[in-house]
Amino acid sequence: MSELRESFAKGYGSLAAWADLLDRINVFPVADGDTGTNLRISLSPLRDCRQDSATTRTLLARSATGNSGNIAAAFFREFCLAESFAELAEKAAIGRDQAWRAIARPCAGTMLSVFDSLAEVLASQRKVSGLYLPLRHTLHKAVSDTSELLADLREAGVVDSGALAMFIYFDGFFRQLTGQGGRADSIVDLFADKLAISSSFRPHPTDSHCVDVVLQTVQNHAAVRESLADLGESLVVVRDASLLKVHIHSPDTDRLRRRLGALGEIVQWSDAEIHQSVAVDYGEKMHKPPLHIVTDAAGSLTREMARSHGMSLLDSYIICGDDARPESLCSPEQIYDQMRKGGKISTAQASNFERYQHYESICNQFGKTLYLSVGSAFTGNYDTAMGWKKDHDPDNLLTVLDTGAASGRLALIALVTARMAGKADSPEEVLVHARQNIAACREYVFIDDLKYLVAGGRVSRTRGFFGNLLSMKPVISPTSKGVHKAGVVRNSRGQLDFALDRLREQLNGPGVLTIMLQYSDNETWVRKTVQQEVRELVPEAEILLTPLSLTSGVHMGPGTWSVAFIPAQDGNPYPLNSEKNLSRRP
Repeated sequence: MSELRESFAKGYGSLAAWADLLDRINVFPVADGDTGTNLRISLSPLRDCRQDSATTRTLLARSATGNSGNIAAAFFREFCLAESFAELAEKAAIGRDQAWRAIARPCAGTMLSVFDSLAEVLASQRKVSGLYLPLRHTLHKAVSDTSELLADLREAGVVDSGALAMFIYFDGFFRQLTGQGGRADSIVDLFADKLAISSSFRPHPTDSHCVDVVLQTVQNHAAVRESLADLGESLVVVRDASLLKVHIHSPDTDRLRRRLGALGEIVQWSDAEIHQSVAVDYGEKMHKPPLHIVTDAAGSLTREMARSHGMSLLDSYIICGDDARPESLCSPEQIYDQMRKGGKISTAQASNFERYQHYESICNQFGKTLYLSVGSAFTGNYDTAMGWKKDHDPDNLLTVLDTGAASGRLALIALVTARMAGKADSPEEVLVHARQNIAACREYVFIDDLKYLVAGGRVSRTRGFFGNLLSMKPVISPTSKGVHKAGVVRNSRGQLDFALDRLREQLNGPGVLTIMLQYSDNETWVRKTVQQEVRELVPEAEILLTPLSLTSGVHMGPGTWSVAFIPAQDGNPYPLNSEKNLSRRP
């Protein structure tokens, strides 16, 4: 039983490591670049190997997001109920049938084909020994065939991203379950000629919204599918007890809402305009740097910002009740709202296995890579990366630097290093610049209410460097030796004056400043008040406005904000984007 639960977790860790690639080749049913993202969210309940299968099944219905996520959830809600290897074939067959039935217009050439192949192999081979290689061969063929089965995939020259996601998941799952040792074959090698979108491909235009709804109704999912079939595309309906989870791409959300309201009570609704994007644009516009830059999402970088600078992010997890999501895929508004209401929110590191899979994936995709790790005074990420490198990096592809930083300081170090890497001619040039950035960057974090640090055990009520200052507003600075108390102020005006004084000290220094202002649930105040006064003080600076890292926000609480800054090295080699608002998290 424990081995099976561990296999579910290993499958998820394998999938998560390739999510960015899955996004880049996402063409069908629409080229909206979110297959990997949606599957990371939707299948996150599988990462907890201590959880019982019934709880996992419920959480899968609740977490399911997007077209691929809802279809996968329909399968895994059955597959996860297996209590032994002997039950896998039966549960895979039921899950396969549920996934096909969930879709209004199912077709081969998607993850459905992988579910078909999996069920067939498990039905014909009932022993663990000798299973892995023939299963991998069959699933590999199922994925490869998708590029010929669907016209969009054939035109784009890629395999289906959802099908590839399931191959990656099951490869990790069955490697664990069958005790496979050694190094797994790289996805890049296995599907080498089908992982980049053709420059001639153009996606079909769409004016639809991606809608996810939870509907309470007495009607069955077949009746709901039939009622909604004329309102959009990519319709998926999955039942969970008395609720139906509905996903659809619809051009008329008002009409859709009225139709759903006539079918039952809308318990939950979310919709977002579909933004089409194809990775060929990303690949052609970005100069291939001598070092690919990767950093932790514990820095205040959105996925949008990282993607635009060609960087990779490594997530921790934010845990809210039973729900655990990758940090960069959470809603800050919901997290801070729950904290203010007294909800218990915590953080957790990704497993070593998941992080190892990320290092492997990134090095396989990009070659030589520089990992700018969050400071080892805050997490064990640096040691984890060095442990992987010692045993799994014979070609010395991964270079790891302990930045001694977190939140905005880590974000700025990574950001300006990535900009430099885009212009550099050699890895050594990037490394020199990265070390200069680590030495030059500063950050001050302004905490509104110390009770969140106290509640999380980060500060004692009777001991520690804040002592009896619980009624004050401390200012802290993350350094290589840990958190340093930089000062104490009485109110928000005092916080802003403190920040302006620190910036004023930099005015006689070399180069133009790049400044990052970060907010928690106080974006309006930071944008309208803080940013305006910073702009008046340093009119030539580049000012970036972005959400505070949720890892930091969960520990330090709502009302926290921060300023990080770094002088441009050797003059100002970076393009200035004045008052750029980077607040959206994709």
